[in-house]
Amino acid sequence: MSRAFVFPGQGAQTIGMGRDLAQAYPAARAVFDEVDDALGEKLSTLIWEGEQDALTLTQNAQPALMATSIAAMRALESEGVKVTDAAFVAGHSLGEYSALAAAGALSVADAARLLRTRGRAMQEAVPVGVGAMAALLGLDFAAARAVAEEAAQGQVCQAANDNDPAQVVVSGHKAAVERAVEIARAKGAKRAVILPVSAPFHCALMQPAAEVMRAALADVTVNTPAVPLVANVRAEAVSDPDLIRALLVEQVTGSVRWRESVLWMAEAGVTEAWEVGAGKALSGMIRRIVREMECRAIGTPEDVAAAIAAPN
Repeated sequence: MSRAFVFPGQGAQTIGMGRDLAQAYPAARAVFDEVDDALGEKLSTLIWEGEQDALTLTQNAQPALMATSIAAMRALESEGVKVTDAAFVAGHSLGEYSALAAAGALSVADAARLLRTRGRAMQEAVPVGVGAMAALLGLDFAAARAVAEEAAQGQVCQAANDNDPAQVVVSGHKAAVERAVEIARAKGAKRAVILPVSAPFHCALMQPAAEVMRAALADVTVNTPAVPLVANVRAEAVSDPDLIRALLVEQVTGSVRWRESVLWMAEAGVTEAWEVGAGKALSGMIRRIVREMECRAIGTPEDVAAAIAAPN
């Protein structure tokens, strides 16, 4: 059975995530301590005892989700599961940094600092209220892309996240995204809803943030990952450190090709996906993309125990 470790993106954050792992596994606790030290603040206190609104701020949510994912990975490693037990790693948007940290391409400290920078840069790239994102449910990617192109009318409106066969997220100028919602409904979308996000991620409006990340990544060591990364913007495996660095910049404005990434992994022989970190959103997407792929979410000590006990 061929496995992939996959790592969640923004939206999975909840107060208390990872606390049980930190209490049960010293190696997991050490991850949160390392992130706190890297950022020069007690992000762990916010994650475990703070307010949801504060945790949801992009600059907090991104390093927090990475910390929780790597804590879960360290818990697995404490029980003898290694990242090299997988054929590939992959992550949804910011989850790509978690995947790279898990595979040793980035240090945890560097990943935390990069995600803090990324979160701030993405938030500051577009004034609040200028941009928006919307989920279009019940339209495939080609139909959603056509909706976005029709809605643009000289503004930015792009298909930002190709999540699964019936869920595509569009991103861009607020008025254009609102037009996309109306057009999608007229074209038979089951649902089309504006998302409660603070900025229009993964579209051309994020170019200022991409330039910030280009500079930040230039100063960071990127190693060859222990297992290949299935990159968001390529939907195929990459291992070259310079290419990974370039794709992380491209990813800020580029589409998250998650559906294609899962199909690529299935074609490459992956039969099971372990979602490492907070929530189960990716497991749901994966099941809708490749029905026969087995999914396992690992975010608690109980999840770790169940994974260890399961037959290979």
